[in-house]
Amino acid sequence: MNGSDLLIKVGDNATGHSTSHTATFTTDTKEVAVKPPASEAKSSASLYKGKRVTGLKVQLKCEGLSVYAETEAGLKDILGKWKVGESVECAAIAREHDATPYVSGKFIISTLDVSAPAGEDVTYSVTLDNDGPVTVDETKIEPAA
Repeated sequence: MNGSDLLIKVGDNATGHSTSHTATFTTDTKEVAVKPPASEAKSSASLYKGKRVTGLKVQLKCEGLSVYAETEAGLKDILGKWKVGESVECAAIAREHDATPYVSGKFIISTLDVSAPAGEDVTYSVTLDNDGPVTVDETKIEPAA
């Protein structure tokens, strides 16, 4: 796979002049301790705890170069969406598969970092956290042949 084939969409457009993206899938768990049946002898096995899934989270991160006349979802567009303070539709797609993303749903823009060192390119970094259910389709992670 080539990382250039995987893109993040914020709203209707892919992030412009993207340099990277990350999708993080997190599982919240709770430890569960169960007493062994009275008919069993006490053993060290009863000291081990099980786990139960209590929640799932998806976090998308993307980075890009800021360009004055950006035609995709660049710094200006994302900053405009952030200041509204509402969730936005997002998708993680394989190039040419934007109609069938491998991750899609509503996300909150939790951080937007802008880096502007003197004499260097202006870059931005966005972190998006799911806001409710997310659709994950692992069969759509490969680009079109």
